[in-house]
Amino acid sequence: MLQSLKRWARELKQDVYALYFAYQDPRVPWVVRLLTIGLVAYAFSPIDLIPDFIPVLGYLDDLILVPLGVFLLLKLIPQPVLMDCREKAAARLGNEKPRNWIVGGLIIVVWVLLALWVGYALYQGTL
Repeated sequence: MLQSLKRWARELKQDVYALYFAYQDPRVPWVVRLLTIGLVAYAFSPIDLIPDFIPVLGYLDDLILVPLGVFLLLKLIPQPVLMDCREKAAARLGNEKPRNWIVGGLIIVVWVLLALWVGYALYQGTL
């Protein structure tokens, strides 16, 4: 069972790389490219929307949301494009995964704004 989980994780990693290449391909419809950019940016982001130290919910995005998004987007990408992108992804797997610091920064801004809003609401006595 452990071997099958490792194989699944490797395939998921390769599929995320394939999506990384697919959003750059002009043969992919623009709506799918937009969704793919969002998922790839989040998957490569060094910061999670839900921090991992939060019990159960912290790993929800890593274990359910990202794989589900990858699965759905792979269904929306044309097969010839997907085959080309999977070949590119297999060639790149030996390299370190790219990081998206812009999305990481945006997630930090969201958390800071949420903390400020909660602090303000507590100060005003409305929370």
